[in-house]
Formats: sequence, structure tokens, C-alpha cells
Amino acid sequence: MRLIDRNCLRKWVVAFAIAVTLPCIAVPAMAQRAVPPGTGDTFKDTSMIKPPAGAKVAIYEFMDLECPACAHAYPIVHAAAAHFNIPLVQRDFPLSGHIWSLDAAIWARYLQDKVSPAIGEEYRGAVFAAQLGINSKDDLLYFTRHFFQSHGLQLPFVPDPTGQLAREVQADKALGDKLGLQHTPTLFVCTQRGWTQVTDVTKLYQTISEVEVQAAADASEKPAGPKKTAAPAKKSQ
Repeated sequence: MRLIDRNCLRKWVVAFAIAVTLPCIAVPAMAQRAVPPGTGDTFKDTSMIKPPAGAKVAIYEFMDLECPACAHAYPIVHAAAAHFNIPLVQRDFPLSGHIWSLDAAIWARYLQDKVSPAIGEEYRGAVFAAQLGINSKDDLLYFTRHFFQSHGLQLPFVPDPTGQLAREVQADKALGDKLGLQHTPTLFVCTQRGWTQVTDVTKLYQTISEVEVQAAADASEKPAGPKKTAAPAKKSQ
């Protein structure tokens, strides 16, 4: 009887350990911090949310050019990046059901790659500003043609003949899928050690200030080196 009891006890302990461990594995990581508190999303993998190499603090944003909330956030985000002189990492995440956002992202990348990053960024801002008047792919093409003409540029008949620009957009979207993105804009202020999700763009300046203070404090923390031992005294001759 004692042997049977011990086997049963052993099985119960193993089953209990598995039951406790599995939920910890299955539950995605929650936001490290969200502003305002309690508003953060649940993410799958946030390993990509880091500043570019050499930067201490950055803004990291997933956007959709057909998204009204992205249009509202766009000038605030860019003004904040310029004000604090920190990098802005932008990722395209065309939402399903948005009929022209993928095309707009491809045109933006064409201008960025073939003309200049500044013109590509200007195009994004212009699309956001004109968003309410763009209701179809034809509307987008008309808008884009006018943008090219106003900048003295020749509109190509096919902007992406090899599909390279579309692949770049899809690579961004794949990162968003890996993150477990739920909406746009999804906005972070990040350091090399962590990130804060900003769900209220009006809190962006405050969040950057707080993160910069923390990043400076982290940088000033120097790990203690090994203790120096006194050299043994020389014996007198």
C-alpha cells in the first residue's frame, strides 16, 4: 500500500507542476509599461522594439496610411522626434479592409528610395492630410500624380515592377504580425533595455521625457569591478 501511495503522490506532484507551468508559457508578455496606465495591449514578441544602433531612446511606430488615428498622430509623433532629436522608426502595417493603404505605402517607398527619404516622408504627410478625400485606388492615383507634378517628378507607369517595394512593406507587416499587432497606430518609446507603449499620443512628450531620465540613470550605473587586493609586502633583505 505504501508503494502505491507514493506512486500516486509522485504522479500528483508532476501533474500539478505541469498545470502551474503551462499557463505561464501560453500567456503572451504584457506591456512593460503603458501610458496612460492600464491601457496597454497584449503582445506576442516585442524583441524588435529597440532603438537603432547607437541611439539611447527612440520612437517606434506601426502605421497605416488609410487609418484616421494614424493621420491624427502623425504630426505629433514627428514633432516629438524633432523636439527631442531622437530617431523615429516607422513600420508600415496596411490593415485588411483598407483598399488603398498598401498602394500608398508602395508609392511612399518609391519616393523614399528613388528620390529622397525627405520626399517620401513628405508624401506620407500629404496623404494623411488629404486622407478624407481619398476614397478609392483611383483617388489615390490622382492624388499621387498631382504630388509628383507639384514636385517636378515624372510619375512612373509601374512604380514597383519587380515587387521589391511590396516585399519591403510585407516585411514590416510580418513584424507587426510577430508582435501580435491589434490596431494602428501602435506607438512605443523604447530604449535598449525596455519600452513603453503610448496609447494616448498627447502623452508622448511626457513619456519621452520620463524615459530619457530613466535612460540617463541607467547609463550612469556602472557595474562594480572586482575588488583590488593589496599587494603583499616585500620582505626586507
